Amino acid sequence: MLVIQKSRNKINGQNMLTRVGKQSFRVNFKFLTEHKDRSCLWCLNTKKREKRNLFLMDAWGGLAPEILTNIISRLTIQERWTGPMFVRKSWLAACRDPYLWSTFDLEKCFESYPESTQWWSSEFERKIDSMVRSVVDWSDGGLTEIRVRHCSDHALSYAADRCPNLESLAVSSSPRVTDASMAKIAFRCRSLKELDISYCHEISHDTLVMIGRNCPNLTTLKRNLMDWSDSSSRHIGSVVPAEYLDACPQDGDTEAEAIGKHMINLERLEIQFSRLSAKGLASVCEGCPKLEYLDLFGCVHLSGRDIANNVSRLKGVKEVKKPDVYVPRSGDVVAQTERYGHWRLYDERFDIQSMRI
Repeated sequence: MLVIQKSRNKINGQNMLTRVGKQSFRVNFKFLTEHKDRSCLWCLNTKKREKRNLFLMDAWGGLAPEILTNIISRLTIQERWTGPMFVRKSWLAACRDPYLWSTFDLEKCFESYPESTQWWSSEFERKIDSMVRSVVDWSDGGLTEIRVRHCSDHALSYAADRCPNLESLAVSSSPRVTDASMAKIAFRCRSLKELDISYCHEISHDTLVMIGRNCPNLTTLKRNLMDWSDSSSRHIGSVVPAEYLDACPQDGDTEAEAIGKHMINLERLEIQFSRLSAKGLASVCEGCPKLEYLDLFGCVHLSGRDIANNVSRLKGVKEVKKPDVYVPRSGDVVAQTERYGHWRLYDERFDIQSMRI
């Protein structure tokens, strides 16, 4: 009754789980210390020790499922995955309650650690795939949000077949996510509202066409590419495989045309370091009149004039993130950087269009 009363008073679930673990440890450690040199007494008090442990575990194991589920819901995904699942079967069952798995977001876990080369390995990918498949099963088809990195077609196809109500999908930095699994998402998850396929080089403009045609509620698209111009970028160097960097999509205008033609309800668009030109930007601005946020950072083939002329068509736009970078297309990069270090692409005094080679 004391435990139930505390849960009703909304005591933090993590603290409660931690407290019971410490209490169990204190009971066992005290008992072992008191009787470590008295083997006979140890035997005589075995039943007493077992009763103490059973009483402690039964007090928690006997909680009503909804109360235990409520407590576990206060834990983070990482805490949930590495803690209560391994205590006893009733806790494992509670951790698999569909109520806990309407969303699956690992983004904060990824952001809390520096990017590692191991993330780009097949072994790590299999682990992420396994987690996604488990959560899909536990959600009982009720999963509406998936935010992971470094997954593959296997996990996405599995989710598409079983989660028709999916509304948000983020699979950035996933080398083995292709048009094949995205086609299943497009045809089976028609309630999709948000899609992040940044740094997924095996996804082409065909996916954008399929998503646009079949997911009319899509309002947010993130299709950022890697900063190939800066060797100090977090994506460059020893972290990302060189062959993957070389495969970075080059058809910026084709993707922009697909976006403008098929995603008319977009409100937020991020296409950092896209290779699109003024023609591609015009397609986006003409076809997506509801845009409120447009991120063009790193789009080196756009001039300030290109942006101003096309963005003026967007009556409801609130923020436009301009390229703010200039990468010389020929010559000594270092020398030109020193000479034009003050240059910003969107500066009214310059127009890079007339200086292209």
